[in-house]
Amino acid sequence: MTVLDAGPFYHGTKADLQVGDLLTAGFRSNYDDSVVMNHIYFTALAKGAGLAAEMSKGDGKLRVYIVEPTGEFENDPNVTDKKFPGNPTRSYRSELPLKIIGELESWEPYDSIPK
Repeated sequence: MTVLDAGPFYHGTKADLQVGDLLTAGFRSNYDDSVVMNHIYFTALAKGAGLAAEMSKGDGKLRVYIVEPTGEFENDPNVTDKKFPGNPTRSYRSELPLKIIGELESWEPYDSIPK
């Protein structure tokens, strides 16, 4: 595997999960119920994961989990090829699970959610 980033890595959601849980692809998107995800997405920026939690559906508490990829991952082409060439957002995706290894209690929020 080519190391794209040394991490740490984060995943933002409103789901209440535990250390040791695995985040896997194959479920409906946190943003669009009509889409089943082929990948699990994550970032090396806690602020970006916090934004993902804010944008996700549901009424749960905003959570940013510290995650560890269990295998190969790649730059997220939806972000790096279409919006931010060079991956300044440090956004990634994997077909393999992410293991939750911790949870952040706080992170720097964005002033507003980008459109």
